[in-house]
Amino acid sequence: MKNILATFIMGVSLFFTSSAKAEINATKAENFVKEVTNSGIEDIINANVSQKVKDERFEKLFNSALDLDFIGQFVLGRYWRTATQTQKKDFIAVYRKLNIKTWSARFDEFKGKNFDFVGTTPSNSKNQIFVNSTVNMGEGEPAKVVWRVKQSGDKFKIVDIIIENVSLAITARNEYTAFVKNHNGDIDALIANLQEKTK
Repeated sequence: MKNILATFIMGVSLFFTSSAKAEINATKAENFVKEVTNSGIEDIINANVSQKVKDERFEKLFNSALDLDFIGQFVLGRYWRTATQTQKKDFIAVYRKLNIKTWSARFDEFKGKNFDFVGTTPSNSKNQIFVNSTVNMGEGEPAKVVWRVKQSGDKFKIVDIIIENVSLAITARNEYTAFVKNHNGDIDALIANLQEKTK
């Protein structure tokens, strides 16, 4: 009886594991990131245009490829739950502007370089997967760039970029939540601070 029960439990576990893995299409997720880098990032950072034009191109790319609303909620951490609707709206708006400047500057480090994709890694988060890539910087080991991708239906969105083991989303979350905590939970102070940075 115990053997039958153990076999049943193992079968159920395998079923749910298979179902969880089937929730996101690894091949499509990787192809999505390849398209983003090939048709977007590489064209933008390698283009001989002004930084203003690059920022405009990044804005269009990030608004279509990144789930900035999802990321914004994550980086505000527990303070998202206590924020008013106006604060949430204002935070997401300024967070979008700041990210265009921040991420476009980070990727300018890869000017003249190409992304080489080296498969995917499962994520513990539902409907998410890591797409792994490297960039040959010319000296030393290639830089590791990992993309956290979320699938909703047949749509894919990037929700984090991890460069050399440094998560841009987690870095922002640590910075923002510490700022709000040091300002007695004042979310408006954070929004004002970020608005100043966008200038």
